[in-house]
Amino acid sequence: MKLLVTRPMTAAATRAITARFPETRFRETNVPMTLDECAAALSDHDAIIPTLGDAFVASAFKARPLRTRLLANFGAGFNHIDLDAARAAGVSVTNTPDVVTDATADLAVTLLLMTARRAAEGERLARSGRWQGWHPTQMLGSPVSGRVLGIVGMGRIGRAIARRLHHGFGMTVLFHNRSTLPPQDFPAEQTGSLIELMKRSDFVVIAVPGGAATRHLIDARALRALGPDGIIVNIARGDVIDETALCEALAQNRIRAAGLDVYEHEPLISPELRALDNAVLLPHLGTAVEETRTEMALRALQNVIAFAQGKPLPDRVA
Repeated sequence: MKLLVTRPMTAAATRAITARFPETRFRETNVPMTLDECAAALSDHDAIIPTLGDAFVASAFKARPLRTRLLANFGAGFNHIDLDAARAAGVSVTNTPDVVTDATADLAVTLLLMTARRAAEGERLARSGRWQGWHPTQMLGSPVSGRVLGIVGMGRIGRAIARRLHHGFGMTVLFHNRSTLPPQDFPAEQTGSLIELMKRSDFVVIAVPGGAATRHLIDARALRALGPDGIIVNIARGDVIDETALCEALAQNRIRAAGLDVYEHEPLISPELRALDNAVLLPHLGTAVEETRTEMALRALQNVIAFAQGKPLPDRVA
């Protein structure tokens, strides 16, 4: 079986994949695959392990002859793959849930604390050589302990974030979810609408899947509801937030700050966003832990093995 892995992997993951499928080809670049590369790959390989940014859009599946029958996505999010086009072409799609939860939740807490306490600004000041010493009103931030946390998307990652911040910082948890959820294993209130959540929260963390259904879910109206003391954190997908509206809200102090690990036009980050001191910007570090990235690859590998053996796919999404 010809298997393509679209990015270099950790050493442990590479050994495991090549031990099971010796003819695997690994792309040697971290640049996402173009549309033409994706179309060619679908013609040349039985299975592909793609990841974020690879352009498996509808037109890629028009390649003929189409040899691929499995896209075992490396990552929980798969909005870079057109699921309808994949189904129509007879290509199954899987992802890597569960293994990304803890690392992503930890990163969300990191961003929330960095943003609340202005840590990125402080680090830049400390390195600049311009710091003149401590004083009582220097770089005053926002308290975290005991405040109100709003979670948008109470899936695995949303729940993991909420547990950390409720049990660790005594935060009151509100959440907005597209479906009504049963009581959680920690105190949490589901709000009737997104706008209600934004109005009642001091901090809002975005943890919904990407895709057409959530694009620009956080728009200018939602940001106005968050208010001038509110802080927003996004570890989901960049286009969940209308980035133009976010930049305007930050520049005009209609919200206090934002902590971002993802961007609407990733990897491009707008000059307007980069210029804002009240935006903490990280380069998509959500799962950037060696053990986690290895586990993600092994989870994708298990789906490829199941495919090769004609067994049900453990993590099928299409």
